[in-house]
This record gives sequence, C-alpha cells and structure tokens, in this order.
Amino acid sequence: MIEGNNNRAFLMLIDLIADYGTGDPAFAEVRQRLLKELPTARVYCLSVPPFSTLATGFWIAQLGLNPGASNRLIYHNCAPRQDDSEARPDNEGEGLTYALLPNDVIVVGVLSGYTLSFIKEEAKQMHIVKVSRGGSQFRSRDVFPQATAAIANGDKNILGEVIKENQIPNPPGERVAWIDGYGNIKTTIPAHTISLEPDSKVVVRVGDVVSDAVYSDGSFKVPEGTLAFAPGSSGWQRKDGKKVRWMELFLRGGNAWERFGRPKINRVISYTLNQRT
Repeated sequence: MIEGNNNRAFLMLIDLIADYGTGDPAFAEVRQRLLKELPTARVYCLSVPPFSTLATGFWIAQLGLNPGASNRLIYHNCAPRQDDSEARPDNEGEGLTYALLPNDVIVVGVLSGYTLSFIKEEAKQMHIVKVSRGGSQFRSRDVFPQATAAIANGDKNILGEVIKENQIPNPPGERVAWIDGYGNIKTTIPAHTISLEPDSKVVVRVGDVVSDAVYSDGSFKVPEGTLAFAPGSSGWQRKDGKKVRWMELFLRGGNAWERFGRPKINRVISYTLNQRT
C-alpha cells in the first residue's frame, strides 16, 4: 500500500460495484463519501441489476483477479437484506466484509448471496469488518466508507473474525452471468468443462427459449448470423496458476440476448448435442 504524508491511501483506484441503477445519483453520493475519506483516490462506477449478487460477484472476480493498477480496491454493495426475513431494527442488513486477493487487490463490501463466491477460493484473507450493520437505510454511503478508508490506510484493528470458504455459497453453474452491450450472454459455464469438437452443432436453452448454435473455440470463427457457443472474453488466472474462462453465447451480426427473449441474469442455461442430420 502506498500512502501519502497525511496517512491516506495515495492514488488508489476504486471500482464501485453496486445495484443502484445506471445513472442513479446514489453512485454520486457514495463516490462523494468515499472521496471525503480518500480524497486522492479515483472512483469508477459499475452498475449491476437490482439485487443481483451473482453479477456483483462475477465482476468482483473479473476486475479483481485480472491485471491492473497496483493500488486497487473494490467497494461493492448489493444487499437485498435477504439473510433474515423478520423486521429489521435500525435498518440493519448483511455485514461488511474484507478480502485480500493474491495480487493484493482489496475487496470491501456486503456479504450477500454470491458476492464473494467467485473469489472465495482465491482470496488470501477474508474477514468480517467490525462496523455497525445498521444505523442507516443507505449504509454504503453513511456507514461503510469510513471503515473502507481505515482498511485502505492499513488499519487491521477493524478486522474481525475470519470468514471460512464453507460459509460462502459456490457460484451457481449454468447460469446467465452478464449481458454485455452487444447482447452477448456471458455464462457461469467454465470452458474447460466442455468436451465437444469445434463446429459441433448444439441446442442451447436459456430459460424457456431454445436455439440452434455452433460450438466454437473462437467466436469470430463462425459465419455472420450464426449463434456461437464459445469461450468468451471473461475469465482469470487462479492462484494455482490455472486459467478459468467462461463460455459465452455470441450471435455474429446480431444480438444473442434478443434471440433468447432478453433473459435476466441468473436464468438457467443448458445445452445438448444436436442429433438432427
């Protein structure tokens, strides 16, 4: 960690991942509070769909485990408050957590659903953060930035009990993980689990919609207008040195998301070899 003379994290890059909504002023409010605590930081915002802890966890891993600036922090907030269905005193919600990745990227945010699922086996450390779980409806603005700044400045006294891997759910398999701006569907199907010959014809189901596709080892190797089922651009290197790459549905010259009826994130995906001749 590089620190300035005023004991604040110097030139830290912060990725703020939250489900506030694209263009929502909540991003500006949280960014403002983070910069109050860490005035030399640079904050970049990424919006995920409401309550989508799967998308949150996917992007924590994609940004955190890939190469980038040496002084990085991911601050995430997707907190459906689904850990307890009873009435909540003082707006209490899921607790704040800290994780340290193999490349020393710091991850701070609410432990909810799948938020830590993609990094749980890669993190060097995972802890509960000793900070109030209540006190505001908008904890990511009013409560958590101060704790995040303390961690960024190297304060380990704020860290509480260790979080064990078995306390965090595994990432769900065969799901829609993300829809990019071109309508490509990123999935949670690891490419190394596919045992098909290139150019094999398959039938893919996303939710209730079915389409023919071609398995490819590279999306642009298929003709225009063909739906490809291929290793996509998302993935990372694990701490054991092995690389994970996620399968993607790509309609060259078109929009795979539209073809499958605009499925939401977390929708189930399945595929079978096309037996038709």
